[in-house]
Amino acid sequence: MTSVSNRTYRIAVLPGDGIGPEVMAPSLEALQAAAESAGGLRLNFTSHAAGAEHYRSHGEALPRAVLDDCLAADAVFLAAIGLPDVRQPDGTEVQPVMMVGLRRALGLHSAIRPIKLYPGVASPLRDVGAGIDFVIVRENLEGLFASFGGGTTVGDAVATDTIVITREGTTRVCETAFRLAERRRGRPLDGRRLVTCVDKANVFRSFAFFRRVFDSVAAGHPQVAAEATYVDAASLYLVQNPQAFDVLVMENQFGDILSDLGAALVGGLGLAPSAEIGDRHALFQPSHGTAPQLAGQDIANPLATILSGAMLLDWLGETRDDPAASEAGRRIEAAVARVLAEGRVRTRDLGGSSGTRAVGQAVVAAIRAGEST
Repeated sequence: MTSVSNRTYRIAVLPGDGIGPEVMAPSLEALQAAAESAGGLRLNFTSHAAGAEHYRSHGEALPRAVLDDCLAADAVFLAAIGLPDVRQPDGTEVQPVMMVGLRRALGLHSAIRPIKLYPGVASPLRDVGAGIDFVIVRENLEGLFASFGGGTTVGDAVATDTIVITREGTTRVCETAFRLAERRRGRPLDGRRLVTCVDKANVFRSFAFFRRVFDSVAAGHPQVAAEATYVDAASLYLVQNPQAFDVLVMENQFGDILSDLGAALVGGLGLAPSAEIGDRHALFQPSHGTAPQLAGQDIANPLATILSGAMLLDWLGETRDDPAASEAGRRIEAAVARVLAEGRVRTRDLGGSSGTRAVGQAVVAAIRAGEST
């Protein structure tokens, strides 16, 4: 059933570097097709040059005017940024500077990484049981990443970085995790809604503090079960019994690592979308990088970016109380699932031979076919 919308949303688009522009193009087509199919939903895209190539040409990765437009837009859609041969005078890449700058400016406190095994996609696991469908919620501004741009070195002998865990930051990310669990169907094993705190509370005071805050937030969500596990054990359990997880919440660095592990279980980073959300703003991007070795060859997998677009629409639907936007997001994911299940059109990383454009066209066709059913 189509929900009619009279809303117009403006999306700041950052195609970025490497394969970024190639995977962004079909993703925008999928967004437009889903918006049209969902009944009157209108999306206006404003595209900006930013990232490593822009730094190479202009000496800055994220111009102030681009950041201002990201702040003014209804959402930000980013493909991928960074190139290994484009570096700052200190030898570091520009990608971390731009991403941390965006996160801090937009207040994007929670990163959401869905890990879902779609029918037709092979997992390296011998037995996935009831299936794999969990979400990693990663604190996005604190933790070990709070030391970005700081840290201390003493000559050539000692280097230190400091982990930062605050009550405010931990409360926000835990609240995000529990609210997400309330909207989901529960873990594949038995449908139980569950949030798992992943930490190292047996060793570090900072993580013991993280767990105490988690427990206090959990008490306010009695309809969702809560548990905690150490990060080393979590890495084992995610491989041995992934169907037992629903939503996992953790510090920044732990989330960075485990979300890549999760992606490996369900087909790789080409199927790994993500959202970074705050109280007012949100940014959506695939979990993969720019893969410059693949650029210009029409072989990159666009599905992670397309699925990130579905998350963008779902976020607009939830935060703007717009059922048509939510429906458009569902139509994109359903179309991706259909293309993957049919298996006729898929990129090389998934065992196929189709190009980026062909996969994007297949998803758009599936969106339009779904509209007529």
